[in-house]
Parts: sequence; structure tokens; C-alpha cells
Amino acid sequence: MIPPEFDTLLNQVPCLSSRVLVEELSGGLTNRNYRVDTPDASYVVRHSSSDTRLLGIDRDTEHLNSRAAAEAGVGAEVFDYRPDLALLVIGYLPGRTLDNDSFADPGVLQRAADACRRLHAGPRFTGVFDMFARQAAYRQTVRVRGFALPAGYDEQADAWVSVTRAVATRPRVTMPCNNDLLAGNFIDDGERIRLIDYEYSGNNDVEFELGNTATECEFPPERLDAYVEAYFGDPTPGDLARVRLGSLRSEYGWSLWGYIQAATSPLDFDFTGWGLHRYEKAVATFRGPHFERLLAGAADD
Repeated sequence: MIPPEFDTLLNQVPCLSSRVLVEELSGGLTNRNYRVDTPDASYVVRHSSSDTRLLGIDRDTEHLNSRAAAEAGVGAEVFDYRPDLALLVIGYLPGRTLDNDSFADPGVLQRAADACRRLHAGPRFTGVFDMFARQAAYRQTVRVRGFALPAGYDEQADAWVSVTRAVATRPRVTMPCNNDLLAGNFIDDGERIRLIDYEYSGNNDVEFELGNTATECEFPPERLDAYVEAYFGDPTPGDLARVRLGSLRSEYGWSLWGYIQAATSPLDFDFTGWGLHRYEKAVATFRGPHFERLLAGAADD
């Protein structure tokens, strides 16, 4: 059942005044999403109901970058933005929401890579996303607030510095990136894929974008290679190494997101397990036999 107070919010948005259907959509760990149908169109209303400043989310930036993604032909059209009501109204995109197993289909993998290229070639985004800076900010939040950490988290600090240096060996060309392309943020209509959810969007390097998807969607090594090939066409060993480091950056940085959410979110979700899973994947790479080779490969063409 839709809460009466939410119905009151919808009454204040002109394009939704003639609504005939409102239903909550699944997903969303920092907002609630609703499909709203009117006689003329279908919309998705994103309602931010919690303070997400500790997570580094800027709703004004999300709005502006959602518009830029729509202009690039890869995001949903933005119809209204009401920060006073904590609402963003976008068009409903027909199609199938992907899951991790969807990417086993080479056609889906290619369409996903095509969607990323369209986004990255589109209008410049507002703001910058840098996981090194974000990880430092998250770590400071955890320290100041006294939140829990994965056991041994700070023992990886030297390895993390090595990753920072390896990435810095080449100039970082930044492009408009979503930065949170887990499977549920890909909508596939069978001909092309659209990308949703620009909470963490900002200009960033594409290797993080690709590596983040690879780890969030649990790509086995051969699927990561195929995804990088679908994106670049003829990737170099350096491209592959930098995308794998993108996965590592995602795992080590986002793991703290899970622990911050575990301490602050009212949602009934295992945020600690979510963060721990990513941390354990990062540690496996830090301590694995190929870590030094990966660092060296990041400098290759």
C-alpha cells in the first residue's frame, strides 16, 4: 500500500496529478522508487527519504547528470525535479532489468558496452567521482563516527597506496560515468540498453566504470575480458590491467559504503554482509599472486 503522505507529495507534481496507478518498484538502498502511470505516460518517481550526505550523494548533481544522460540517449528523460519534496521524476523505460546471469549472453554484454560508450561520449557531467578521494572520505566518516570496520581493513593501506600510484602512472582521461552500474541499473529492451540511477555519477575514468560493473555483477575472468573487448574493440594488456584495478578500487572503496549504511540506514538489509563481501574480494587480490603484475601492467599501453 502506498503511504498516504507519499500520495500527498505526488499531488504537488503537475505531471502526476491525473495518475491512475502507483506501484512501488524493487531495488533502491538509498531511496524508494515508484512507477506512476497516467492516461498519457508512465513515470518513475525516485523519493529520497533519508540523509545520504555521509555517502557523498548530491541530489542536485544527480538531477543534472540524469538530464545529461538523457541527452546522450542512454538515460531516461527527466520530467521534474522537486528537491523540496525529495522527488525526481523520470520516464519509465520499458524493458528487462538485468541480473548478474544476464551478462552470460554475448548480445547483452555487447549492448551493455555500447550503452557505456554512448554515455561516455555524451555531455560532460557535473562533478567528479574519484574512488581514492571517496574512500578517504568514507574512512574518515567511519573514524569520526566510531562505526565498525571490516577486520584488518587498515592493514591493506600500503597495498591501497600502491594502487593509487599505479593508476597515477598514466594520465586519467575522465568522461561522464555512472559509477554504480550494477546489474539492476541496466534496462534492456532487446535492441539497446539504457542506464539508470545517477546518484554517484560524475566525470571519472572508464576503467573504474567497467571494473565496477565486472565486480558488482560477479564476472568470471573470461567475462571481464569479453566485456573489455566489447567496449574497447581491441584492448591492450594495459587496458585489461587498469579495468581489473578498477574492480579492486570498487571493492575496497565501496566496502566502506556498506559499513556506513549498516550503522545509519533504517532499511532491513544486510549492509554489513554486503560490505564484507566486497572487502574480502579486495583482500584476495591484494594478497594474491598476481597483484604486483597487475600494478606493473597498469602502466602499459
